[in-house]
Amino acid sequence: MPDSSRSRIRSLLQQSLFLGAIISCTLGLTGGVGAETKNLPTEPQSKPPVDFTQDIQPLLAKHCYSCHGPDVQEGGLRLDQSEQAFKQLESEATAIVPRHPEQSELLARISPRDDGMQMPPEGEQLKPAQVELIKNWIAQGAEWKKHWAFEPPRKLAPPATKNQSWVRNPIDAFILSKLEQKGLSPAPPADRVALIRRAYFDLTGLPPTPEEVDQFVNDSAPDAYEKLIDRLLASPHYGERWARHWLDLVRYADTNSYERDGDKPNAWRFRDYVIRSFNEDKPYNQFIKEQLAGDELDQVTNDSIIATGYYRLGLWDDEPADPLLSYYNELDDIVTTTSQVFLGLTLNCARCHEHKIDPIPHEDYYRFMAFFHGLNSYGIRSDQLSYNQTDITGSKLAARYAELDQKQGTLKKEMQSLEETGIKKMSGVDQRRSETRERKKLLKEKLAQYLEPGQMQDYQKMQSKMKELNAERKKLPPRKMALSVRRSLKEPRETFVLLRGNPHVKGEKVEPGFPEIFGGSQAEIPKPEGEQKTSGRRRVLAEWIANPDNLLASRVIVNRIWQHHFGRGIVQSPNNFGQLGVPPTHPELLDWLALKFNDEGQHFKALHKLIMLSNAYQMSSQFSEEVAAVDPANDLFWRFNMRRLSAEEVRDSILAVNGRLNSKMYGPGFYPQISKEVMQGQSRPGAGWGDSSEEERARRSIYIFVKRSLLTPLLFNFDFADTDSSCAVRFVTTQPAQALGMINGAFVNRQAEYLTDRLLKEGAAEYPAFVARAIRLAYGRQPEPGEVDQGVKLIKSLMQKHQLSERQARDYFSLTILNRNEFVYLD
Repeated sequence: MPDSSRSRIRSLLQQSLFLGAIISCTLGLTGGVGAETKNLPTEPQSKPPVDFTQDIQPLLAKHCYSCHGPDVQEGGLRLDQSEQAFKQLESEATAIVPRHPEQSELLARISPRDDGMQMPPEGEQLKPAQVELIKNWIAQGAEWKKHWAFEPPRKLAPPATKNQSWVRNPIDAFILSKLEQKGLSPAPPADRVALIRRAYFDLTGLPPTPEEVDQFVNDSAPDAYEKLIDRLLASPHYGERWARHWLDLVRYADTNSYERDGDKPNAWRFRDYVIRSFNEDKPYNQFIKEQLAGDELDQVTNDSIIATGYYRLGLWDDEPADPLLSYYNELDDIVTTTSQVFLGLTLNCARCHEHKIDPIPHEDYYRFMAFFHGLNSYGIRSDQLSYNQTDITGSKLAARYAELDQKQGTLKKEMQSLEETGIKKMSGVDQRRSETRERKKLLKEKLAQYLEPGQMQDYQKMQSKMKELNAERKKLPPRKMALSVRRSLKEPRETFVLLRGNPHVKGEKVEPGFPEIFGGSQAEIPKPEGEQKTSGRRRVLAEWIANPDNLLASRVIVNRIWQHHFGRGIVQSPNNFGQLGVPPTHPELLDWLALKFNDEGQHFKALHKLIMLSNAYQMSSQFSEEVAAVDPANDLFWRFNMRRLSAEEVRDSILAVNGRLNSKMYGPGFYPQISKEVMQGQSRPGAGWGDSSEEERARRSIYIFVKRSLLTPLLFNFDFADTDSSCAVRFVTTQPAQALGMINGAFVNRQAEYLTDRLLKEGAAEYPAFVARAIRLAYGRQPEPGEVDQGVKLIKSLMQKHQLSERQARDYFSLTILNRNEFVYLD
């Protein structure tokens, strides 16, 4: 027998004996290690308190769950659930005895031993410090705390602070209180130029003009900053900026992925719906309901129909090897996205087995999936429209189309009747030919031979009338179609637990229900009434998620808003509020914001304003070695984090600064110019990529056609969102392609030339004026002493030393302006 096999058998034997007959020996019946640990004294309570969720649960998950978790319970021990971990075992032993580590067999088994029975038998064993941590936890009572996110938000008053003058609103009190506990002080306020640029980019994704900067800097009114925020929130550019954050979450793209990566017709309407929703300050609970159940609401509108395009944005395999598995993969994408985006829960981890970390049973995943089991698959390769395109044409135009449809339908039946009269007289060969694609050609060649002259005259009149009706139809505006949920089933499919996630191996049947951590109640689905076309299941789910009493929904969304203002969330894992997520740095603040958000009607603009009026938001990014030594990651928000512009902000700022930005809103996406070399990466180079005009290509980046297999290089280089799944955080990288694209890329070089054109057109022909205006346009500030002279020197050097023409030298200077760190970094 190979050594590896012997080792494996020995390990399995050791594991099977863990809490079997040998336990009685180790508890002291026959002496040994158990007898020694039994006499250990109880740890005094003076030890620092041990937090189960942060300190103990991760250790159990890593070292114990594989043998004593949701899938396997060797020796009858299960350590992922409190009610199981404290039970008496088959051997009459107890693994965890609160306040008595000397009686807890778990501690005996994980401690160093001489008999080779230390657990875990394979893999990395616990370090002495970790064993000591578990020992202290047991001694302190082995409190198995409920995870913070699964408790209702607490209504707390803002804490008192020593430096009350710094507290402009309650947010400041929560931030300053934590700082004062550590003996730290917040950074000084940002200067006016930095503050207006921060506000502009945060709310609109665009830089302020030099004139707007000057107006704000010179406005000494006490409410000048508040008025600035109000103006930016009222700007249509606000919706364009904040819609992009939501599109990242719901995996927005205009194509399906996989080899062909075909278009998703009319996906752009969903993008426009999100922009409008933010600009209209639509309450978040309504926003939720429209996306999850827009076709099932009491008042179904075009917007609510378009909103259900949410379900159609994911990947779709148009030629699956296993169609049933492919369908369940589509449902999994919906379960995953919905649970992570709206609830901050990774329900998808329970698709194949019980969740390894969070209290989410295997059945919970399928109960949640049952809400969506009335949805049909995106389509089949030959039909990608039937289940995901809805006609939302206006009533007058729809009536005109309906009238033409009726006339043409009646006429077509009359024509077919005459055609069949003639076909019946034809030979058998021609009759069979009439049933093929040759029918039209056959009728043209031979129909007149088999109809009476009067019949043929009538047929020709009908043909003329059909041509007239077709001509009328061509004159009408096209129908408006929307990517959406269509033909959802009134009687949904039955839902079964799929063993190991395999759709070909069904387990027990389940009904729609909410996760156990929320009470685990079965959803009450009203019976469909009258002409109701769907089951109404998705509406029940949407109303449950959107309910202000939901434990997580409000916390999750206010954390996302905070994240995009401060660079990271209070919870730094915004799609995962579970036990594997990062605990909140300021849980009391998170709860206060969530309850405030609910109390004020779940409006985003009020929340933006509250955050941005705080002193915490208006701090500078000034660094302090003394404070950084205590809080190097700035978890306590003692200063404002410097941030790099997003991919879209980089591109849009270039267009704004050189004066070419096309502010046209809404409509189908445009196609930036992409080099042939990049196109070669496709299976069919250039397929599915259109040719837009220069004017269209100067639109904001949110309107770029998002092809999953062909992302725009500039956006890709600057960390554009992953469109295959929900993207909660865009990780900021620094890599060579960014510098190479900005310095050598055709797009940026061409835009630098346009910047030169603007500078010359505005009368900045003299070198000093040319340099000074370029600095003001790009960075908002006045040139620093000596900066203009350096710029002039560079231009002259390019002409004299490198023999460039004056125009080339100016263009290169413009290029350097767009390539400074100051252009792509705030603060």
